[in-house]
Amino acid sequence: MIGIRRSDDRGRSQHSWLDRRLTFSFADYQDPRHMGYGALRVLNEDRIGPGAGFPSHAHNDLEILSYVIEGGLQHRDSLGNEMILHPGEVQWFGAGRGVTHSEYNASSTDEVHFLQIYILPEREGLEPGCAVKTFPVAGRRGELRRIASRDGSEGSLPIRQEIDVYASILAPGERISRPCDPRHHHWLQLVAGSVRVNGRVVQAGDGAAVAEESALVIESIDPAEFLLFDLR
Repeated sequence: MIGIRRSDDRGRSQHSWLDRRLTFSFADYQDPRHMGYGALRVLNEDRIGPGAGFPSHAHNDLEILSYVIEGGLQHRDSLGNEMILHPGEVQWFGAGRGVTHSEYNASSTDEVHFLQIYILPEREGLEPGCAVKTFPVAGRRGELRRIASRDGSEGSLPIRQEIDVYASILAPGERISRPCDPRHHHWLQLVAGSVRVNGRVVQAGDGAAVAEESALVIESIDPAEFLLFDLR
């Protein structure tokens, strides 16, 4: 069973400096039909204008992943971390029992385009933490590259939830076949391009909720980039 969350059906928040698309309910956008998908609670696609961003604000009991698509994202936090994230770099930020952070566009001329993902942790009150890893394009081409997992396997970022997160880039006509445990739920978020997921067309910005499937066949229609979440 595959349900498509179309890009144009997502929530939208627009300001002079921010264009945000919201897959699930978040902040002022609330839709009881879309409150998350298993432990995947928030999946926002943000475009931030030059020099703008989110001033320091607090989080707790969230596992946060930032996936940069274009530009540079400047991160500062109360743990003492300061960095600029670029495409190919993925950040895990474990809010745990409480942290503050800010996120700004590092450029004074170009926008930054990124996905911000909130995952509910396995339990509350964990130690806060932060880590970044680089996943080069070559390692994501034509395959599912694990970028986050409970045990940090295959060089992925360790995340405190029973979930595997994969990233992939496909050339036109390229196909990935993957057996699935039908007891698991999967979410595919298309970053760019278009693909068929078990025959269903998914386009840039769309999400596909997958349940009770024993296999996934993902075939690119044109050059495509996507994330795949394997949720226990």
